Amino acid sequence: MKLRRILTCLLTALLLPALLAGCEASSQTQTADTVLGSGSRVLRILSGSENRELEPILEQFARQQGTRIEMTYLGSLDIMRQLEREDFLYDAVWPASSLWLNAGESPLNLKHTQSISITPVVFGIRQSLAEQLGFVGKEVTVQDLLGPIQSGELKFCMTSASQSNSGACAYIGFLYALLGNPEAISLEDLQGEELRTQMTQLLSGVDRSSGSSDWLKDMFLEGDFDAMVNYECLIIQANQELEAQGRETLSVVYPTDGLTIADSPLSYVDRGDSQKEELFLSLQEYLLSQEAQSQIQRTGRRSSYTGVAPENRDVFREDWGLQPDRLLSPIHMPASDVLFEALRLYQTEFKKPSLNIYCLDYSGSMSGEGNQQLEAAMEQLLIQSNAAESLLQASENEVNILIPFNDRVMGTYTAQGNGAELEGLYTVVEELSPGGGTDMYQAAAQGIEELRGYDLSQYTPAVILLTDGQSGGSFRQLADAYGSLGSQVPIFSIMFGDADESQLESLAEFSNARVFDGREDLVGAFRSVKGYN
Repeated sequence: MKLRRILTCLLTALLLPALLAGCEASSQTQTADTVLGSGSRVLRILSGSENRELEPILEQFARQQGTRIEMTYLGSLDIMRQLEREDFLYDAVWPASSLWLNAGESPLNLKHTQSISITPVVFGIRQSLAEQLGFVGKEVTVQDLLGPIQSGELKFCMTSASQSNSGACAYIGFLYALLGNPEAISLEDLQGEELRTQMTQLLSGVDRSSGSSDWLKDMFLEGDFDAMVNYECLIIQANQELEAQGRETLSVVYPTDGLTIADSPLSYVDRGDSQKEELFLSLQEYLLSQEAQSQIQRTGRRSSYTGVAPENRDVFREDWGLQPDRLLSPIHMPASDVLFEALRLYQTEFKKPSLNIYCLDYSGSMSGEGNQQLEAAMEQLLIQSNAAESLLQASENEVNILIPFNDRVMGTYTAQGNGAELEGLYTVVEELSPGGGTDMYQAAAQGIEELRGYDLSQYTPAVILLTDGQSGGSFRQLADAYGSLGSQVPIFSIMFGDADESQLESLAEFSNARVFDGREDLVGAFRSVKGYN
């Protein structure tokens, strides 16, 4: 008996590290959004969503090397927050801009940082409208753009400056231009009344927002919009799809006095693993090779600030307003304290206020852990000291409406602004108890009815629906209410528990929105969806 116990202990000692390593690899694979290649050598990369377009190029490397590349995609602010963690899970980081490597207080040892590609942040404006506004074939300033925005002639889609790099870069470019292009923006510059007025007017032109540059492009293609602010490479890809569909393409406008550039830095996280470092350097060398750089240019990205290779000029079509020979001069990014104050002002004072309808499932199946997670998620959004940590705090003109439901609507609770009234909604969340069945359609229809009391042109509205089950009720009830609203308001869904994904995807497709998966991290899902308006 004693011998058996000894053997068992020995086997455990020998096998446990391998078992734990296997569990770790499995866990990491589950958290990755994309796994490329296969093999025992693994490189885990935390990346901006715009690099999804480079997956075929990464796949080539993975196959050639017999290795596995695990890609996890996050927004720029989330990447910066991850870099501040001691338990950072990745071997490398690949944000859209060097701005996010330097803005936070990272304890990590980042090495071998190199720019893989560059792409400017530009306006893509429907060709006929760009011609009507006189923007074709001429240099256009931010002030030139401000005029038609003020008159209502130009509306555009843009990612959130507090959640996504393309939105942050565009916003920083706007700041520089409206301040007269100072050598560096100061905290004092941000307090000017004229800047406040002009920036508020400029951002009033945003008619849909997003937390992801890549999804912004997809949303634009599914909707009926006049313009979007995005990476040049994503405008190119949008035009390729628009042309294939026989639809009007976009004319690219470079805001000359506020042009910002994403430099796509790939950086290694050094933990003393020489073999991992060697694998990283092999990938970086491959991506910077002439062959890979040419392939990257075919996706609409540039390899230098001075122009495009002759064999790829056909991608950068001048009839779309693209300027393949344009000399790109990056502006000086602000210091971290100025950056975060600018983002705070964007979130709380400059951007168009949000109008959020939260339809929250209080059916019986949410009892226990589900309800606890819901309370934790809403605490992060409604308690403003928590929301500020993720730059998701409300503005003084924001409206938040809470509609709890089970098999009926349990009530409607409204809060204006960002003070005690808003935080009082959290008390409602805490006091409600789960029970009964599920009818998300009735709750969402009630949310649409609530929107009729507001001038939606003055807000960025959204219905945010959480459910953990298969819903009864009538989709037709919701569709009829939505159709008579006369405005395309996104119905975002957060999937939880045993929610019927097909029902939620149908709602997303119906309203040009998307579904977020809250089954593993409900708090994170709520933070993500809030970044979309």
